[in-house]
Amino acid sequence: MTFRKKLEQNAIDRLGRPLVAFWMKTLRLSVEGERAYRDLRRAGRPVVIMVWHGRIFSPPYIFRRRDIMPLVSPSQDGELIARLIDGWGYKIIRGSGSHMMKRAWVYLKRELEAGGEVLIVSDGPKGPDRVLKLGSIKLATETGAVLLPYTFAAARKWIFRSWDRFEVPHPFSRAAVVYGQPIEIARGLDAEGMERERQRVEKILVELDRAADARWTQPSGRSPRGR
Repeated sequence: MTFRKKLEQNAIDRLGRPLVAFWMKTLRLSVEGERAYRDLRRAGRPVVIMVWHGRIFSPPYIFRRRDIMPLVSPSQDGELIARLIDGWGYKIIRGSGSHMMKRAWVYLKRELEAGGEVLIVSDGPKGPDRVLKLGSIKLATETGAVLLPYTFAAARKWIFRSWDRFEVPHPFSRAAVVYGQPIEIARGLDAEGMERERQRVEKILVELDRAADARWTQPSGRSPRGR
């Protein structure tokens, strides 16, 4: 491990959670669509929370201390995320690539079959941007879990020039946490059926982002982001 990476990890360990918590608390935050999610959890339904990689700034704070199992990449970036959320009550599972993913899959299925919830970065860890991976569909059809789209949009934000167009809200900006409608997936789908559902769910997640962003678009059609 390089000296720079050690510094990054030490900084995340000491400052990561307090900084993200402070940042999120500065936002003028609204929450939409949460009732359906709460109803699912009260009913004991297993849930797969789905978010695009570019919108993962808020979930570590929003879903803290709910005993959720997030799937985190074993990459160096994933290591920083795992260090950030460790201590916020997550059941962290690392998985990417064939061998590690097989092991992670066992734990994800076990968690859902016990009525728990997992969090999946739907196009991660390497994209392409907003192209849904099959994992969440496969989990749902094998376990009966409900898919729950999630997004986060800010009136003022920075958008990075990364593959995922990663977004960070400006401190003190207006922002919204938006839950989509729960999505039921039929049990026992074959490969063709899963691909049809993959395409359907991908469109739903893309539209959720579009609708969340549109609330901050000015009448002129220009977005206030990055100002």
